[in-house]
Amino acid sequence: MKKFIIPLVFVVILAACATPPTEEMNRAHDAVIRARNDADAVAYAPNILIRAEDALARMQVEADAKRFDAARNFASEAISNAERAITEGRTGAGRARDEATRLMDSLTGPLAETERAVNASRGQPLLVDFNLLRNEMDLTRRTYDDARRDIQTANYADAIARGQLVRSYLAAINSQLTGAAQAITRK
Repeated sequence: MKKFIIPLVFVVILAACATPPTEEMNRAHDAVIRARNDADAVAYAPNILIRAEDALARMQVEADAKRFDAARNFASEAISNAERAITEGRTGAGRARDEATRLMDSLTGPLAETERAVNASRGQPLLVDFNLLRNEMDLTRRTYDDARRDIQTANYADAIARGQLVRSYLAAINSQLTGAAQAITRK
């Protein structure tokens, strides 16, 4: 009996190795497509997504060369990396959302203070172009509002970039006001 079981097991194993891992390959294709279509994976885990795509391509090369064990291993690697890209994409999006929200929250007070300072400078004998300051303040407010909308639409990278612009605009406006006030005190 043992004489028949051992060769039978060997034939079954050999047959399994000789057939393409169609199911695993299909799952790998599906996993990579899901990751490619996941905006967070694309934005926040692009390197892992590239590794998934590379494993998928290598899987196909191995399958075409009838090296099915290697193809199966690359299919598994593609699935793993695709799932990891999606998971890390979600994590990255959450971090970006939190960063954008913190940045915008930190600008609320300085924005209001700078607007008050610009409005208060209107009646002062400062050597500053009030209309230019008002225009700069309007641009700052619009940029701030756009950044808030970016957060609402999950466009966190743009929200952060706009928030940083708002910070630099506020610094420039306050610098002009401070310089103009200092010029008056020196007279």
